[in-house]
Amino acid sequence: MTHSETPETRAAARTVVVSDDRDGQRLDNFLLGQLKGAPRSLVYKLVRSGQVRVNGGRAKADRKLEGGDKVRIPPVRLEEEGDKPTPPRGFMDALDAAIVYEDARLLALNKPSGVASHGGSGISFGAIETLRALRPGQSLELVHRLDRDTSGVLVIAKKRSALTEMQALMREGSSGGDGFRKRYLALLTGRMPDGVMTVDAPLHVGLRQGGERHVQVNPSGKPSLSHFRALERLGGHSYCEVRIETGRTHQIRAHAQHIGHAVAGDDKYGDPVINKRLRDQVGLKRLFLHASTLEFSLDDGKTPYLLTAPLAPELLDVLDRLR
Repeated sequence: MTHSETPETRAAARTVVVSDDRDGQRLDNFLLGQLKGAPRSLVYKLVRSGQVRVNGGRAKADRKLEGGDKVRIPPVRLEEEGDKPTPPRGFMDALDAAIVYEDARLLALNKPSGVASHGGSGISFGAIETLRALRPGQSLELVHRLDRDTSGVLVIAKKRSALTEMQALMREGSSGGDGFRKRYLALLTGRMPDGVMTVDAPLHVGLRQGGERHVQVNPSGKPSLSHFRALERLGGHSYCEVRIETGRTHQIRAHAQHIGHAVAGDDKYGDPVINKRLRDQVGLKRLFLHASTLEFSLDDGKTPYLLTAPLAPELLDVLDRLR
C-alpha cells in the first residue's frame, strides 16, 4: 500500500481492460481518456508513484499498451464540471477562428506561435484543452505536436480509427517512409547556398538545469534528416523551405544551428545579437518557423490530404520589411 492510499481508497480503485482499438496507445494518453478532466501533471504523478499498474506491475507513462492489458486506475477526486476553470473566451474564439480544415475524422488548426500543443509545465490551457472546451461533446486527440513557439498546421483526430491510422503513418515516417510529408517555412540567419542542403545528423535530447530540454547533434542521438532550400535572400538572410523526414524534438532548430544558419528569432538555439537586430529593425518578436503544409493519405492510400496553413501576418510583415 502506498502512503497516499488508505484501505477505503484502495477498495475504490478500478481495473480497466484495454480494448483492441486502443492497442498501441501510450499509457498517459489512455489515462487522460479514462480520467476525464484530470490535468496531465496529475496523471504523471499517479504513474510515478506506482498507483497505476499495468498487468499488476509498475509502468512508465510512455508505455505502449496492448489490447487485453489490465490497467489499475486509482480513485481520483476531480473538480465538478462547473468548478473546472475554462480557457478565456477570447482565446477560445481565436483558436476557433484558426481552424483551417475539418471533416468527419480530422480537424486542422493553424496554431499560433506561443500556444502550446497541450497544457502542462505551468501552462493551463494548450490547443487541445481549448478545443475540447469549445467542443465538449466531441472526442478530440492530438495526432502530433508542434513546439510552442512554432506556428502552423496542427492535426487533431475526431475518431479513434483516424488517430490510430495517422500514428502508424508517423511511425512509418520516422523509420524512413513517406507516411507524413511535412513542409516548413523558416527565415534562417545568414546566406544559405543555392540548391538543397541536406542535413543528416543524429539528435540527442538533453536536460539543462531546471529541466529545460536542449537538443544537440550527437552520435549517440536518434537519426534525423532535414532538407533546407533557399527560396529568397532578404537583407543578408535566407527565407527557406524545410522538409523533414523525421520528427525529432526541435529538429529544424537544432539542425539549422548545426549548419551555422540558426532560425531567426530563436532564443534557444539562435544568435542573440542577430535576433535583437531583427527585432529592432524589422519587428521580429517570435521564432520565424512555420509548419506550412502536411501531406498524407488515409484509407490505405485511397484518401489523400493536403493540409495548409498560411503564414501569420506578423511574419509576412517581417518579409516585406526585409525586401
